Amino acid sequence: MSVAPFRMAALMQSSMLRSPFNPIAGSDISRTAAAASELFESVTRRYRKPEWKLPTTTINGVDVAVTPRSVWSTPWCRMLHFERDAKALSNARGERTDPTVLIVAPMSGHYATLLRSTVEAFLPEHEVYVTDWSDARMVPVMAGRFDLNDYIDHVMNMLRALGPQTHVVAVCQPGPLVLAAVSLMAQADDPCTPATMTIMGSPIDARKSPTAPNKLAETRDLEWFSQNMIHTVPAMYPGAFRRVYPGFVQLASFMGMNLSRHVDAHHSYFQNLVKGDGDSTDKHREFYDEYLAVMDLSEEFYMQTLEEVFQKYTLANGTMMHRGERVDPGAITKTALLTVEGENDDISGIGQTQAAHDICVNIPESMRRDYIQAGVGHYGVFSGRRFRTEIYPRVREFMRAFQSEASRSSKRAKLKVVSE
Repeated sequence: MSVAPFRMAALMQSSMLRSPFNPIAGSDISRTAAAASELFESVTRRYRKPEWKLPTTTINGVDVAVTPRSVWSTPWCRMLHFERDAKALSNARGERTDPTVLIVAPMSGHYATLLRSTVEAFLPEHEVYVTDWSDARMVPVMAGRFDLNDYIDHVMNMLRALGPQTHVVAVCQPGPLVLAAVSLMAQADDPCTPATMTIMGSPIDARKSPTAPNKLAETRDLEWFSQNMIHTVPAMYPGAFRRVYPGFVQLASFMGMNLSRHVDAHHSYFQNLVKGDGDSTDKHREFYDEYLAVMDLSEEFYMQTLEEVFQKYTLANGTMMHRGERVDPGAITKTALLTVEGENDDISGIGQTQAAHDICVNIPESMRRDYIQAGVGHYGVFSGRRFRTEIYPRVREFMRAFQSEASRSSKRAKLKVVSE
């Protein structure tokens, strides 16, 4: 907030320098000063939650309108259904029934829209639902706390709302908690235990191939994190006085891991602004408008994640508890498992996701798959060209291999809107 007046001044200056009424607008000095003003504004802006921007999908050459609708909600999460226009969908696919998939988005600083390209890939052939987690700074204190137990409960309740034969995909951070939720549902012989579980680039066992974030979590005690990483939401927000792990702190950590790349990107952006290269600057803005939009996490969720996932490894070593009940991945026998890793992942190293196979000891070998994508880093596991052309097709075929005959031949009843 303290830089807001300077940001407004920079915007005004840029507008004046580029104005057609400015006699020196085309000069090198004017273009350079305007570019500097725009660069300052872009790096100091508070970025809003991005839009999904998925108005249509294409099925068998037919454009089908898509509308994201909230079909289940609590103060901490909405489950969005990317509803495809029924008439156009029928014309495009005929009587085919598409599998239902719940994509569990990370709650680690970025909004669920970070998975836009993931959703886009699934849309033509699936009924897609996504967890849209709330920004803790926007949740009033009266809504209560939100910790790991609550997260697991949310995943189980969404799977129950979707019903039997749902497929669940956990992208990055939610992997351990989705695995815990499926374990608990299997332990209870819940009929809504998912048909398949796909875990992508996730710290199931962060002891394997530890990365820079893993090592940081190990070298500091919880008190250090509490004193240095937790802050109070200012009075101007609905979540005023809630204790949170601010999204900008997480963002700074991620950017610091690849600082030279981000510096180079902004240097190129500045040069392209000076040259007036609109296509290049638009691509830069599109990426950073998404990347720099961050959300806060509740203190209890952040601190428990540190302790359970990155310091004590409770799921991996069999000591994880959920509301007094031990989580037993060995109870999973009917849910097929696919793990996906990126060869160059610098956030969840090779082996961390594969560890799911080590602890899900009673899933038959015929129901297991593991895939390592060559040449991609963390974000390449769920977005980009290789995700679309190499990873997604494998996930698609995996789901269909374990889709029951009953669900293939019957149409799923439309999910009723549920609010808690």
